[in-house]
Amino acid sequence: MNRGLKFFGVLTSLGMILVLLQGAIVTKTDSGDGCGDTWPLCFGEVIPSSTALATLIEYSHRLVSGFVGLLVIILAIWSWKKLSHVKETNFWALMAVLFIIFQGMMGAAAVVFGHSNIVLALHFGISAISLATVVILTILAFEDGHNPPAPRVRKGFRNYLFFVLVYAYLVIYTGAYVKHTGSTYACTSFPFCDPVASSMTLQTIVQIVHRSAAILLVVLLIILAIKAIRYYRESKALTVCAWISVALIFIQATAGVLIVMLPQYYMATL
Repeated sequence: MNRGLKFFGVLTSLGMILVLLQGAIVTKTDSGDGCGDTWPLCFGEVIPSSTALATLIEYSHRLVSGFVGLLVIILAIWSWKKLSHVKETNFWALMAVLFIIFQGMMGAAAVVFGHSNIVLALHFGISAISLATVVILTILAFEDGHNPPAPRVRKGFRNYLFFVLVYAYLVIYTGAYVKHTGSTYACTSFPFCDPVASSMTLQTIVQIVHRSAAILLVVLLIILAIKAIRYYRESKALTVCAWISVALIFIQATAGVLIVMLPQYYMATL
């Protein structure tokens, strides 16, 4: 059932991941000004005549983002038509359209009005939410026709889950802010911060705030997983997703630690 919709959902999800990766490359290579301050045109041209690497990176990111944005809108409309009997569909289809439009507007604002660190970090955060809406629509397509009944959970557990979701987004935002403020290597040790400068700087504070928030998120997700297994072990979806979230946050935390520590280890061995 809905084989075409399932395939299209997976394709769109992969496209959104590609957009996120391209956005990271744009940031890493400082290619945000690769098309000047014009949007959606590049230096006022439909196809830029410049062959500079920054222009190619930024222009390809815009092309892929525009194409994937169209896929997201098609997926939302398709899901709304085929899965209207699933009560969650209308909400997530609307969210998918709104957030993909908002994502594009944030990207345009960053180009036209300057690369504010706050705007750039928010742009990444909105992109993450947009990806989540697409993944949820894809999951609904796969569950249609043979999805188990939704587990009945306590109000306290539901409120805690929503709190963790909102808090996780804030942690994602702080991580993006670390990147866009150049605070990645403001501390040379882990878990405690050994500032690069002799005094506390904005970059050091940003790094410490992100670390503290990330460590707390790990704790909150472990508690969430324990609650899910203890009280709702009959729900396979809840328990599996809880442990997946814990596994992913540990992978993310490990990657963050390695980003900071590996350059220090490399320098020490020279």
